[in-house]
Amino acid sequence: MQLTKHAHACVTVEKDDTRLVIDPGTLTPDAADAVGRARAVLITHEHFDHFDEKLVAGALADRSELEVYGTASVAAALGSQGGRVRTVAAGDTFTVGAVTVAVHGHRHALIHPDVPCPDNVGYLLDGGTLYHPGDAYFVPDAPVRTLLLPTSGPWTKLSEAADYVRAVKPEQLVQIHELMLSDLGQHSVAHLLGENGLTGIAVQRLAPGTVIQL
Repeated sequence: MQLTKHAHACVTVEKDDTRLVIDPGTLTPDAADAVGRARAVLITHEHFDHFDEKLVAGALADRSELEVYGTASVAAALGSQGGRVRTVAAGDTFTVGAVTVAVHGHRHALIHPDVPCPDNVGYLLDGGTLYHPGDAYFVPDAPVRTLLLPTSGPWTKLSEAADYVRAVKPEQLVQIHELMLSDLGQHSVAHLLGENGLTGIAVQRLAPGTVIQL
């Protein structure tokens, strides 16, 4: 399996002839190109930095083969599109081409009691090869080899991120959701959470467009 890191929370995953895009939001400049080449789009929740509604709706209109998976709010925003938009929730499993997907988690992490907390799901791909948690530090009840770790945002906290990594126990970490940190901040977080820091696991900080093998 191959992972391409895009800006912020968006990644592309490829296996054999199957290409999936997770969380193409408005903060990802090349989201349209990524979605345009994908077989399916997976959305963790409805926030704009994870779900560019206009972009995904346009892609569905342009490409009859495209499928979208997301929470009930995401599905409601897009409409069923003849069954190509599918609502998923914790406990669901599905297959897209060569990739199996298991759905974990329920809610977005708390920002503040006065801020609405939407549904949020995480996607565990290929039996644990990769886990994208969206905006929550939910620990799936399955082994995770590569964890995509959110490191910035109004809901994140360094101590909680460290405890999350310790609980998941992945083999490797890739930083995502990092756009709200300066360059110095990203380096600092990677150091504090990394192999010589609180988790003992190196945090890979990938520039947009970087491709790695999983």
